[in-house]
Amino acid sequence: MIRTLIVDDDSLVRLALADILDDVPGIEVVAQAGDGLEAVQRAGALRVDVALMDVRMPRMDGIAATERLRALPSPPEVVMLTTFDLDQYVYDALAAGASGFLLKDTDPAEIIRAIQVVAAGQAMLHPAAARRLVDRYHRTASRDVQAAQQRLARLTPRESDVLGLLAAGASNAEIADGLGMRESTVKAHVSRILAALEVGNRVQAALCARDAGLAV
Repeated sequence: MIRTLIVDDDSLVRLALADILDDVPGIEVVAQAGDGLEAVQRAGALRVDVALMDVRMPRMDGIAATERLRALPSPPEVVMLTTFDLDQYVYDALAAGASGFLLKDTDPAEIIRAIQVVAAGQAMLHPAAARRLVDRYHRTASRDVQAAQQRLARLTPRESDVLGLLAAGASNAEIADGLGMRESTVKAHVSRILAALEVGNRVQAALCARDAGLAV
């Protein structure tokens, strides 16, 4: 069961999301919060697997809340779900540790799939968010390259191969197929990659790879 927290300052949005998720097998809405601070408090008191997080909220916004949630001992995955798709929101959300970024006009089936995907350790971005992320990479390609390359130097050649496919958006199953490995072996490699790069999830690992020039 994927225990889900809905975070939005609009009570009608929270109600609509809860209604979408209520009858989905394998997903349970365990709590709701009206702002980022309340979300952190709720997640600290409950076991939460995935948080659906708005960006602009009073007291504490979704970016700050995501960073706080990802610092918890058992951090939930975070999917940003917002009306706004501005470049800075996309990059800041992912840098803070979010594993997904969707717009509120996303089809309900895709929201459900995003919860399932990030709960399984994958990432899911709205196509517009993915384009903005790549655009930002091209605009800032020279920034932090050396630091990123130093972190990538900690990886073995096989881990670099795995990271290259991960950064291109491949799932664990696709990486296993592409490199002729067992999926369980890929999962072990991904865990070591995250530790070596000192990042919290595969989205941040992909950002590091892009900064280092491993993927475009």
